[in-house]
Amino acid sequence: MSKSSFAAVIEQHLPNLAAYRDLYKHFHHNPEISTLETETSARIASELRILNEKHSSPIEIKTNIGGTGLIGIHRNGDGPIVLLRADIDGLPVEEKTGLDYASTKRMMDTHLDQIEKPTMHACGHDFHITALLAAIETLLNAKNSWSGTLIYLFQPAEERGAGARMMLDDGLYTKHGCPIPDVCLGQHVWPHKAGNVFSRSGAMMSAADSYEITIFGRGGHGSMPHLAIDPVVIASHIVVRLQTLVSREVPPDETAVVTVGSLKAGDTVNVIAEEAKLQVNIRSVSEQWRRVLLDGLTRVVRAECDAGRATAPPRIVRLNQYPLTYNDEAVTRRVEHQFTRFFGDRHKLDMQPVLGSEDFPLLGSEVGRPYFFWFFGGHDPRDYDERVRLGTVNDIPMNHNPYFAPCIDPTLRTGVEAMVIAALSFVGKDRAGQQPKL
Repeated sequence: MSKSSFAAVIEQHLPNLAAYRDLYKHFHHNPEISTLETETSARIASELRILNEKHSSPIEIKTNIGGTGLIGIHRNGDGPIVLLRADIDGLPVEEKTGLDYASTKRMMDTHLDQIEKPTMHACGHDFHITALLAAIETLLNAKNSWSGTLIYLFQPAEERGAGARMMLDDGLYTKHGCPIPDVCLGQHVWPHKAGNVFSRSGAMMSAADSYEITIFGRGGHGSMPHLAIDPVVIASHIVVRLQTLVSREVPPDETAVVTVGSLKAGDTVNVIAEEAKLQVNIRSVSEQWRRVLLDGLTRVVRAECDAGRATAPPRIVRLNQYPLTYNDEAVTRRVEHQFTRFFGDRHKLDMQPVLGSEDFPLLGSEVGRPYFFWFFGGHDPRDYDERVRLGTVNDIPMNHNPYFAPCIDPTLRTGVEAMVIAALSFVGKDRAGQQPKL
């Protein structure tokens, strides 16, 4: 399809976004934390049913996949099978944006620690949901402009790196009858200039591996350390030594981060604890150096425990694991070509890899299919330009921040346009009614 054809699809078939702005505010005001997105999932299913009734649509809706996950299968003639994904969970963060639709919700985290927590859409998944729903209506309106099968997938629990795996393990492509896609597509809002779209081939988002490490010592009186084995000292050496994995074992031109986010031991000042616990997060953008870091973690922990005379081998437990998001080159170039033709200089190519992580790749890699993942900006364009002028861009609240508040316009429209264009890159017809081959 030419640029004019893409523009025509958007111009003729994009629905009035006023209702979707209100829907976005609803989702933002009513977030639900990972694995507990019951009301969110029900509202999405309701919106899909409304679209079916409005358009006499054949979208087949399947719910309760891997918990609160759901899909809509939209068959529209012969052609490629393309999966479009949006994640739906919020975060245990107390919102401080001051928006009139800000979340004041609290939830009992019954799937993790039984603690009531403030809840916020602090990562923009409310935009992802709303943009995909509006894209679905656009594609329904434009059904004569494309041919194939589109899978609209709404995934829970991305923030715990579990939702894609939960849906797959529950038989997404078997028991629930989801066709195996030829390609998977997904997007993410982030605190850059709204109206812009960002992409790259290859490593797009880092792999992330998180562990809890328990160090075993011998408790005792703080005045007699020679009769105890202090796990805090051992843990402290581990914290320092782990930093050398990046500075001394990974090449300077590679990107990697090792963070000890938690170190806990003891309850009072004059007692040497029995054990210490560390929580470690490792991020990398290549499988080669990911393996170096993970092997190094185990080596360092065991060696420091031996050096400190720990009373038992350390216990190393994986908390979560996110795959490396590595955009397929052919798929990326295909969508990027269409993004550039539509967005012009608002499409930013070859962005730097993002050290956040996603479980989206599993939806494709699990069945040997390629995928493409991109970003779209969410910060007010005028304020962003002024911050560039003042050198304060880094002060913009980022994802997971309690002040994270993307502007609705033009963020929502850009997210809808990008998802529609990406889908049409594979299922869209040219002016002669022909489809390019995958």
